[in-house]
Amino acid sequence: MTHIFVYGTLKKGQPNYYRMLDIANGKSEFLGYASTVEKYPLVIAGKYNIPFLLNVPGMGQHVQGEIYSVDDQMLKFLDRFESCPQMYQRTRVLLKVEQCVEDGEGTPKLGITTEAFLYSTTTYMPDWLEKPTFSSYDSYGDHGLCYVTQEARDSD
Repeated sequence: MTHIFVYGTLKKGQPNYYRMLDIANGKSEFLGYASTVEKYPLVIAGKYNIPFLLNVPGMGQHVQGEIYSVDDQMLKFLDRFESCPQMYQRTRVLLKVEQCVEDGEGTPKLGITTEAFLYSTTTYMPDWLEKPTFSSYDSYGDHGLCYVTQEARDSD
C-alpha cells in the first residue's frame, strides 16, 4: 500500500471524491488530515478551474489535505486520472499529521511528520505564480472558481 496526499477535487466533499470510493479503480483507505511541512503555491487555474499545486517549495502556504493508503490498482488509476507525468508529477512530500483515524498498522500518528506522495506540477504558465494561493481547496468556495468536471468539459 502507498500513502497519497490529496488536496484538491479528490478530497471528501469535492467533485471527484467518488473516484476514491469506486472499487473498480482500486482500494483506498482514509488515514487522516495533514498539511505540508513546506509551503507550496496551491492555485486555481485554466478554463476548467483546476487546482494545481505548483512544485515550488517555500512559496505559497502550508497546504491542507487528506492522507489515503491506496493499493497498486488505485495508484495506477490516480496516475492516469492526474495525467501523470504529463500534467502532474507524483512526488514525495513531508506532511504534519493534524487528525488521524483509529490507531492501526501503518496509520500515521497525530502530530508526527510523515511522508506521502502527492501530485504537483512543474509545467505551468508563468503567470500562475502571481495567482492567489490557498491553504485549503474547496471547489465551492468564496473564490467563485467552481471546478468543471471532466464530463462537463467541451471536447476541444
